[in-house]
Amino acid sequence: MAAPAPTTLHPFDQAIALELQPDGHWLGHTSPAYANMVGPYGGITAAQMLNAVLLHPQRLGDPLALTVNYAAGVADGPFVLQARPARTNRSTQHWVIELLQDGQSVATATAITAKRRQTWSSDEQTPPAGPPPSEVATLESAGLLAWLGCYEMKPIKGTMPTRWDGLGQDSLSQLWVRDKPARRLDFAALSALADVFFPRIFLRRAKRVPAGTVSMTVYFHADASQLEEVGAGYLLAQASAQAFRHGFFDQTAQLWSEDGALLVTTQQVVYYKE
Repeated sequence: MAAPAPTTLHPFDQAIALELQPDGHWLGHTSPAYANMVGPYGGITAAQMLNAVLLHPQRLGDPLALTVNYAAGVADGPFVLQARPARTNRSTQHWVIELLQDGQSVATATAITAKRRQTWSSDEQTPPAGPPPSEVATLESAGLLAWLGCYEMKPIKGTMPTRWDGLGQDSLSQLWVRDKPARRLDFAALSALADVFFPRIFLRRAKRVPAGTVSMTVYFHADASQLEEVGAGYLLAQASAQAFRHGFFDQTAQLWSEDGALLVTTQQVVYYKE
């Protein structure tokens, strides 16, 4: 009998892979595929930190909320993740997570996992009207930041400016997006996709300025069965800012499935410098 063909991990699964250490901590490594302007793409760091919870033998339920605070730039190379359940209740569990390099804290996070139950449900946020993904051209990522090559993006509105003239009008972006190559959606991938937007100040000002996420919170409205239904389909993503002031701006965003189910809402606060 012929030996089975070797399987190759998806680039995302390679990037979030963690190795359990004898002391109970996790060892991970940055991925060149998700490189950003400085250090890795923030979404992949969020996914790595969430994966330390997803893999934990004491985990109760599925992710409900994740907040990541980016204390410093993650350097290329190995890192250690510490994840512990700070408190476990009947239906919720509260987690504290820390990413360390050379013994120093680089990012901190809190997460809540929960046992979901069937209740009355309703989505008040509805997806914006727009063309289906089959009718939207794919963004060409060749020659751009490495992490952009890990996603298939189909911008509808508010992509990167073509003229950096300081005359931007608003910060609204809408696009279809999924992993590239296509991959079935799960909680780790969804947390990374929540950070898929360009800095809002690039659109609002049409001006290149240094910018970086300080803190990001992701609220998971979907359960595992809904993610299974999405499969490897596209997500409709929308983001905008509400205020730019004193060197910081916010970003609020939503991600829907192709059939209009709201999967995630997310907030960020971002540093910028002029």
